[in-house]
Amino acid sequence: MSRAMQCQSCLPWGSWAQLPRSLAGSRGSRGVSVCAAAVPGGAGRCFLRRILGTGSISLPRGCVHFQGDSQESSAQPSSSRHAQSQLRNVAFSGAIKKHQKSLSAWFSHQPNEERQFGPSFSLDAVHVDPVIRESSLEEILKPSPDLTIQNQLQQPCRKVISLHNLFDVDACGRQVKNVVLYGTVGTGKSTLIKKMVVDWCHGRLPRFQLVIPFSCEDLSHSHAHVSLRRLITKKYQHLRDVVPVLEASNLSVLFILNGLERLNLDFRLAGTELCCDPNEPVPPSAIVVNLLRKYLLPEASIIVTTRPSAVRRIPGKYVGRYAEICGFSDTNLQKLYFQMRLSQPGCSGEESQHRRSAEQENLVEMLSRNLERHNQITAACFLPSYCWLVCTTLHFLYFTRTVPPSQTLTGIYTSFLRLNFSGEVLDSTDPTHISMMKYVAKTVGKLAYEGVMSRKTCFSEEDLRQCFEVEMKTESELNLLEVFRSDVFRFFLSPCVQPGKEHTFVFTIPAMQEYLAALYVVLGEKKTLAQRVGKELSEVLGKVSEDVAVVVNIISKVLPLRFLPVLFNLLKIFPRYFSRVGGKDKDAIAHTMAEELFKEEDYYNDDVLDQINSSILGVEGPMRHPDEAPDDEVFELFPIFMGGILSRRNRAILEQLGCSIKNLAAFEIAKAMKKTVIRKGRRGLPPSELMDYLFFLHEFQNERFTAEAIRSLRAVNLSSVKMTPLKCSVLASVMSTTCHEVEELNLTSCNLDSGSLRTLFPVLLRCKALHLQLNSLGSDACKEIRDLLLHDKCVVSSLRLTNNPVGEQGARLLAEALAGNRSLTQLSLLHTALGDPGAEAIAQQLAQNQHLRELNLGYNSLTDTAALRVVEVAKRHETLDKVHLYFNDISEDGKRALDSLRMDRDGVRALVFLTAGTDVSDYWSHILNVVQRNLPFWDRERVRQHLALLLQDLESSRSQTANPWRKAKFLRVESEVKKMLGKLQDGSL
Repeated sequence: MSRAMQCQSCLPWGSWAQLPRSLAGSRGSRGVSVCAAAVPGGAGRCFLRRILGTGSISLPRGCVHFQGDSQESSAQPSSSRHAQSQLRNVAFSGAIKKHQKSLSAWFSHQPNEERQFGPSFSLDAVHVDPVIRESSLEEILKPSPDLTIQNQLQQPCRKVISLHNLFDVDACGRQVKNVVLYGTVGTGKSTLIKKMVVDWCHGRLPRFQLVIPFSCEDLSHSHAHVSLRRLITKKYQHLRDVVPVLEASNLSVLFILNGLERLNLDFRLAGTELCCDPNEPVPPSAIVVNLLRKYLLPEASIIVTTRPSAVRRIPGKYVGRYAEICGFSDTNLQKLYFQMRLSQPGCSGEESQHRRSAEQENLVEMLSRNLERHNQITAACFLPSYCWLVCTTLHFLYFTRTVPPSQTLTGIYTSFLRLNFSGEVLDSTDPTHISMMKYVAKTVGKLAYEGVMSRKTCFSEEDLRQCFEVEMKTESELNLLEVFRSDVFRFFLSPCVQPGKEHTFVFTIPAMQEYLAALYVVLGEKKTLAQRVGKELSEVLGKVSEDVAVVVNIISKVLPLRFLPVLFNLLKIFPRYFSRVGGKDKDAIAHTMAEELFKEEDYYNDDVLDQINSSILGVEGPMRHPDEAPDDEVFELFPIFMGGILSRRNRAILEQLGCSIKNLAAFEIAKAMKKTVIRKGRRGLPPSELMDYLFFLHEFQNERFTAEAIRSLRAVNLSSVKMTPLKCSVLASVMSTTCHEVEELNLTSCNLDSGSLRTLFPVLLRCKALHLQLNSLGSDACKEIRDLLLHDKCVVSSLRLTNNPVGEQGARLLAEALAGNRSLTQLSLLHTALGDPGAEAIAQQLAQNQHLRELNLGYNSLTDTAALRVVEVAKRHETLDKVHLYFNDISEDGKRALDSLRMDRDGVRALVFLTAGTDVSDYWSHILNVVQRNLPFWDRERVRQHLALLLQDLESSRSQTANPWRKAKFLRVESEVKKMLGKLQDGSL
């Protein structure tokens, strides 16, 4: 009988809502243990395999215990003290110390993901223990009630037990020797075991004198017979003097078996013979079975970690205690984790090493408020591994100053999946040995893709059945689905927390839906019925073609049937024809990517990085009313993830997870994309959409493709996009693939600072027109601008710094730049708080400049002295022919002196008022347009006073002319000024 029929199902086939209760609430008091650790939750899944030479895992350096009701006795048991006194007198006490030191060294290695994603996740990062609940075999076998996330948050967790109390006596007073610690993917099984080993290495686990950890994955790969003694000394050479006396001594030993689901155990006597001799060679699985039977080393304690589907592989009579890891079922644990991880001294880079960053505190506060709302992120952070993903993503968004190729958003998600799945097979008993990630891509990926295409994020039970159960044909497929629902389902999908949608499911992390949809498409799983049938038929024909060819050749020589070879050759055409038709799949993938990347209905959304930020930290402001219609779902990350998955590094990681994407396939998709993506990218895109396009190119990590795409962009308009350090790094990285000059770079109102300009320096050098208005750029930023303008490769000809607090000190720095620059022809310092000293500093250096043609010093509180000084220098300048001085504090005498300037005589024109003597200035509309564009950023009362002066000047000049044509022109301009004043007073402007 099949396993699916032998074992009671964890949930009825007709219901996806009744899932195994892997997340139990915990509002009761409990002990919280905090220690330095590496990746939380499933991030430490393969720690034992890694310490044995296939990887590396972090070792904590310190530990602090916050104890509640469950606490470990500080006094050592009398037997433990007696055993330790014996150890002092035996020769192998030093061997155990060496063993502890060796384990400590192994565990001190960080996973690549920890080193990759910043100092906040280094060895000194902080780990919070998840909730552990004592369970029983009956609870595991029976279906769990239909609980929503909201109910689990409110329900107290029963039978909470701490990690160090797992081997306490049970309810009947019997000493517990075998413990099964189980939990779904991502709940933190391996991290807890790692913490137990580390505690023992540092003397914080006095119950045991010797701890021997084993990876069941390693044991599953060993097919040779081996004795327990040889198995231990092979892995831990320091124990070769200790192993011979394990059975004879009173040594308290703990065996750790991590990942039992990797082993196929047979507890029948006919399947696994009894063995009580540590020196007898037997299969590794037989050693595990006899240790659990207590036939081999009966006094040893054993802790086993496994996924829920494999718990029943050990008969209940051999288990003293079942313990379920429930993750962070208390939101207070989630808050504690985020506070400790995001408040690390090195989290925000070098600038915050000596003081706590206000931005870090703000992040923690916003995240805490979002958790308190019981938002969907609260449901996601039940899993410690998702807490790690949240912290990693926030570090990427806020504290990334440069973006090496290894740091991409797609890379974060791909690495996150590797940390949690690490190439595991879904069911070791299944003959197909399909990898867990491959199964997820085929099933959950299909659900994710259909959701993206239909623009929905909530899925009913019927949706789940359509994706998971409809195509089930064999007993093996049903068994795989059973294991998936028991072990993996809750990792990707969780009940929705929105009112009225409690019985629907959403992706635990919203962006994971788009990632899996992208993976589903790129792997080529999206096929029509004709494509699937054609592929199967082509494979069949290809396999039999060689045999048929031999038979036909023999028959054609004996019999005069010359048409047989002709028919067979026609038959052989089909596989070749199908291979060509199959190549069209790559065109379809490229077409899908382009269509999703440039959807016009998404043009005016926030850019994807801001969308991710909002999904984690929430949106500040009043919450949406339940009856209010929701906004349309946006899936702009979907095409970006498609590009990111095609990068060489991510393909290499996915190959380890069992999801293979060949180099040729990636090349053909990139080739097909040139016809679609680059062509559509040449069109004028809104700023947020252009930022998404640049981010797509960064994620794609194809330098040749990116260079061709960037060459087609002559103007880059990112105005009003909040240019965080990450976005600046992305822009600099993408633009660095070429050396062509950029006609215009518009960074108006982008929240730039000196650090942003430093990051963008190589890009700014190549821009002819540079717009930096409305960025709060002060004197520190002016140092960067000075260095930019003095650089010998600078090609900037037009620089706009309007509405920035440049000030006197900044003006002096810009004056130095003017003296040595050879490219600048237009400089706008409108409303930059220069004052007379700033204008004087510019006037002193202006004579040394030989290329400037236009200088705007309007709205800078200049008096007659400073204005006339600038004009006097401009009169002697070889190329400067226009100086803007409107909205300054210039008197009537100063106005008359400036009005007397003549272009043909003095070589310069000063734009001060709307009049030019007894005529209207040729630049009156330009001045009014400047006022109208900048009014939201100027002092309205001061603007009103200046407009009143301009109106008075117009009326005075009109009265001095008798020319009716001029009077009409004056009246027209006066009406425009009056209209602007009226709108200003009633607040409509």
